[in-house]
Amino acid sequence: MAFRRPLCAITTTLPVEVPYAAGWTVVDLNNLFINADDPMALVEEAEIRGFPKTFCAWVKGIYAVCRRLKPDLLVAVSGGDCTNTRVLAEVLAEEGVAVFHFTFPYPADRKALEEEIKRFCRRFGVSIQDAQRTKQRLDKIRRLLQHLDDLTWREHKVTGAENHTWLVSASDFRSDPERFERQLTAFLEQVERRGASSPKIRLAYAGVPPIITDFYDFFPDYDADIVFNETQRQFAGLPIYPDLVEQYHRYTYPYTFACRLADISEEVRRRRCHGLIYYAQTFCFRHAYEVLLRQSSPVPYLTLEADSPGPLSAQHRTRLEAFLEMIAASL
Repeated sequence: MAFRRPLCAITTTLPVEVPYAAGWTVVDLNNLFINADDPMALVEEAEIRGFPKTFCAWVKGIYAVCRRLKPDLLVAVSGGDCTNTRVLAEVLAEEGVAVFHFTFPYPADRKALEEEIKRFCRRFGVSIQDAQRTKQRLDKIRRLLQHLDDLTWREHKVTGAENHTWLVSASDFRSDPERFERQLTAFLEQVERRGASSPKIRLAYAGVPPIITDFYDFFPDYDADIVFNETQRQFAGLPIYPDLVEQYHRYTYPYTFACRLADISEEVRRRRCHGLIYYAQTFCFRHAYEVLLRQSSPVPYLTLEADSPGPLSAQHRTRLEAFLEMIAASL
């Protein structure tokens, strides 16, 4: 895929308003990796270059994507995301990629975040006021995404798979916010003509987006669907806060799991979910959050783990079937 230059690659969601305000194109490397024709080949490419097999496949995939893409700047979120991102950025810097490190303060600190966003602005030669004006433009798209999310759980005119695809794509607005808005508007016009429905089993999904390529295809055969995608919704900038700093201060993913769990619990209740699937990437430290989830999950939950891109395994299917059968028996 060809991108308009200058090109800013990002390792995860961050204040994209800043590079967009400066006239840059933004691309989320995660989206390029998982939507590649053969994402597993990208993982293997990283392993050939020395990355160990016992290392997150997402990081290996975005490493290979970045090497092929040759962005003008890589913005690596080295605080508030994956601890392996620091190593990733260091390796790519040694290979000639220009790198800027962005850090979400931990624990959440609004003043520190504001200073970090200002530092980010200085790198692109814009002011925080410029970024705020760009946010107002992007929030028009986010309001459409909010409507899409409401159509998912209120009337189920939008499937869990469609919800996932649109929300996760909003981390970079597919590198072209204007085109993204046109495509989203056309999609919403189409789904508004669908009849309202509701799956018998309403599920919540929490954790990083799945590396499993056919995850969302599994549920319709069991009269079930995902009506809440936790991190995808956060990546899309929902709910919307008018102030740029407040938007990313309220963004739950970089901060404590207690902050995320409060959001999950509220949405599970509001969307009348019967169960929760918590996805954990193999070799990821976030797997340990199950300790806290076990103590406070608002509904029965299942932890699902996967390593490399590919379809659901037989073991995945068996566990999901048992989980859905347990929920169905309780309804």
